[in-house]
Amino acid sequence: MAAKNFLFSGFGGQGILFAGKFLAYKGLIDNKQVSWLPSYGPEMRGGTASCSVIISDEPVGSPIVSNPDILIAMNLPSFDRYENAVKKGGIIFADSTLIERKAIRDDITVYYIPATRLASENGMPTLANMIIIGKILKVLDDFNEESVRAALGKVISAKHADMLEVNLKAMQIGADYE
Repeated sequence: MAAKNFLFSGFGGQGILFAGKFLAYKGLIDNKQVSWLPSYGPEMRGGTASCSVIISDEPVGSPIVSNPDILIAMNLPSFDRYENAVKKGGIIFADSTLIERKAIRDDITVYYIPATRLASENGMPTLANMIIIGKILKVLDDFNEESVRAALGKVISAKHADMLEVNLKAMQIGADYE
């Protein structure tokens, strides 16, 4: 596998950093070289948050992702800001509950997942991020339950261990979404 550069972006409080950290741990568990670089505004919840993740077979030289292979846009400002930065042939995963417009580019693949709506309908309003992660892993043919479970075990604190199964369920909803 060549390096895959991911850029997660959305509002603070949407689990952007958590989703990126999950993906980074999954990469480590899968014996990949990994970089995870969080970024958020001073206001945290409600402000902008982004996270760069690089997963590679080779050592990662720089943690900066300026032109992602894969963009995860959890809100319209993120979609507007980063759509043109995605590499030609890249992929965007967009939360279509919060992003009503379609991509203007035709040289990328876009998956519109109503993650916020699906999370709310399934009684897990804070897990839209993990619904999108489930779809990403399905599209990339990387939904290995053993490494997914192990990575969740790393990012979910012992205090919230009861959330592991709920996160798995959210990811399965995303993986199953057509």
